[in-house]
Amino acid sequence: MKTGDYLIYKLSDQMKKCTKIDAELFRKMDVKRGLRNEDGTGVLVGLTNIGNVVGYDRLPDGTLKPIEGKLFFRGYEISDLVGSILDQKRFGFEEVAYLLLSGNLPDKEEVSEFHRLLVENMPLEKNTLLHIIELEGRDIMNILSRSVLEMYTFDENPDDTSRENLMRQSIELLSKIPTIIAYAFNMLRHGGQGRSLHIRHPQKELSFAENFLFMLKGKNYTELEARTLDLMLILHSEHGGGNNSTFTVRVTSSTGTDTYSSIAAGIGSLKGPKHGGANLKVAQMLNYLKNAVNDWTDEDEIVSHLEGILAKKELDGMGLLYGIGHAVYTLSDPRAVLLKKLAGELASEKHRTKEFEFLQRVERLAIQTVYRIKGHGKTLCANVDFYSGFVYDLIDIPTDIYTPLFAMSRIVGWCAHRNEELNFEGRRIIRPAYRCVTEEREYIPIEKR
Repeated sequence: MKTGDYLIYKLSDQMKKCTKIDAELFRKMDVKRGLRNEDGTGVLVGLTNIGNVVGYDRLPDGTLKPIEGKLFFRGYEISDLVGSILDQKRFGFEEVAYLLLSGNLPDKEEVSEFHRLLVENMPLEKNTLLHIIELEGRDIMNILSRSVLEMYTFDENPDDTSRENLMRQSIELLSKIPTIIAYAFNMLRHGGQGRSLHIRHPQKELSFAENFLFMLKGKNYTELEARTLDLMLILHSEHGGGNNSTFTVRVTSSTGTDTYSSIAAGIGSLKGPKHGGANLKVAQMLNYLKNAVNDWTDEDEIVSHLEGILAKKELDGMGLLYGIGHAVYTLSDPRAVLLKKLAGELASEKHRTKEFEFLQRVERLAIQTVYRIKGHGKTLCANVDFYSGFVYDLIDIPTDIYTPLFAMSRIVGWCAHRNEELNFEGRRIIRPAYRCVTEEREYIPIEKR
């Protein structure tokens, strides 16, 4: 073993000891571990006008009453916003993005102008495109973060936090993220699989969702695929200020740092498997079950494998049923309810209804199995991740892009929260406290150690 390797081993062993904290101390000292209350709800740390996530009612005695989930964007319920879009079979992400950034629903002329502005800003700086090609990379989220930080270099006023400049930066980020992701994936496929490298330019007549699909894979998509992606973009665009990545953006923004550094921090947060990477875990679990279960209609066989997963004997040994349960939602996740509807239509178009029915069966049986084995301590529902991976697969979107697509959606929510953090009255740098539980020690001179 090399000297350096031994020292790393020694330091890591010491790290194991010095990072140990008795979990019971959190309760004794009334410290909110993970900024969570004892009942699992989040600790209130701020106020916002942007999004509201409602999953329960708090009764007078302090207990929580499970209710059907609701999600509000700027005071509008998501089912109302999406309902008309689905009924009219039109694209609505631009309309929702305008609402989140401005606080108001746009009229037809404003939507048209906003769409034109987004498409005009989609092309990348020549050097950014060259760096995506030359530097390549194995992870698109990292390439995305790198490219966002690089945008600082090409911005003539990168540190200006005036309202006008913040809005300009928000629109440019929202516009360029799809292009970065599409080009990065095509480069990744070219370098790793020897496939032809395609650089397709955005088209002014295409919607935001259509342009992404076009840049990703040309004209090989259907209208329903594009409308389903449009719905996914809307559902993932905002989820309150308490989710980890949005809170990360607000924390970094409160320091006064530049937009690109703050958004790159949000991308780093979203990349984590417990946040934006969760849909990959769901996809892996469902693929496992599809292969492990011989008869997709045999509920006893499905339950047997679900029990095996919970007992840490199957899948990854973690004992988790991915896509089941949510930190806030109880009886239902409104995003999953809306997505499930269009997922069924798309599954029918792709002749994969048996697979969709299997997912619905797994959803129902998974919740029943958890209740039977672990009790009703927490009310469970399928969250949006349960169906998002299946939908991406139906659209023929590679798993490498699952989490980047989440970022492409959430960028508008991040920007809205950053703009609010830098403009509301009475703002202060976000600085919570940690209590140190290490005993004081007397210093020993190096000669006597």
